[in-house]
Amino acid sequence: MDTSTHEHVIEVTDLRRVYGGGFEAVRGIGFSVRRGEIFALLGTNGAGKTSTVELLEGLARPAGGTVRVLGHDPFTERAAVRPRTGVMLQEGGFPSELTVAETARMWAGCVSGARPADEVLALVGLDGKAGVRVKQLSGGERRRLDLALALLGEPEVLFLDEPTTGLDAEGRRDTWELVRALRDRGTTVLLTTHYLEEAEQLADRLAILHAGRIAAAGTPAEVTAAQPSRISFELPEDWHVGDLPPLGELGVCEHEVRGRLVLLRTRAVQRAATRLLVWAEEHGVELRGLDVRSASLEEAFLGIAREASATGRKEYAA
Repeated sequence: MDTSTHEHVIEVTDLRRVYGGGFEAVRGIGFSVRRGEIFALLGTNGAGKTSTVELLEGLARPAGGTVRVLGHDPFTERAAVRPRTGVMLQEGGFPSELTVAETARMWAGCVSGARPADEVLALVGLDGKAGVRVKQLSGGERRRLDLALALLGEPEVLFLDEPTTGLDAEGRRDTWELVRALRDRGTTVLLTTHYLEEAEQLADRLAILHAGRIAAAGTPAEVTAAQPSRISFELPEDWHVGDLPPLGELGVCEHEVRGRLVLLRTRAVQRAATRLLVWAEEHGVELRGLDVRSASLEEAFLGIAREASATGRKEYAA
């Protein structure tokens, strides 16, 4: 099958994975990833991220549903998929006595059409460490080596499992720039990460997994827009939250008071902020430290996890 112009290079339909004892780690999920797109899979520990990625990489057979990578089943047609993909695992497990350059050359010998080892080492900022033994690398430098080896075959699809774990802030941002550059050259990237800022910065689209199901999906902006925005401020002495305009009329769905600090959550942030400011002006009240902002991806993630957990408990109780 020719996938050179195929829009979706990863297609997942009703995917399930069941482990021994009947534990269902992936419970009928579906999503697709377009060519030249960065797609992030997010979720708490045990949500099913790793189980899903292993199915995409062809490391196990699904218990149900289908997976297609570059138009092929990655498990039964592994020979057609593996040369065109790169995989960065959470832990590479390389021989500790080899140098960085020796490790890269050894790995290149296992890759069809591998690019020069020194080229990929320079790409990830390890050219100055070529003669250093793997056991002497820092955790962040090992992650860079993992990424370099994943890039040796110039993959069309790149799987990144927690790519910046152990990196400092500068290394993390350097990796982000490299991933963006790969995307801009047409590489499709699927990544998992616990760093929500990373997903917010990198992902064109994302899916949040909870208990083996997709709890939310879309662009980062779409996912955060589905969560309430936040308005916070301090009221002067002798003023209380009950003195504000009726919170229901402001579109407030939740509020919290911490001493003088008032925190409002609303899905109608423009209306709420406007009426609040008009009220403050009419009553001569200074709203100190006024802060109005949309939900961050972290807030959206936590909110979705809480909602999904509450729904799961209700289903279990029923």
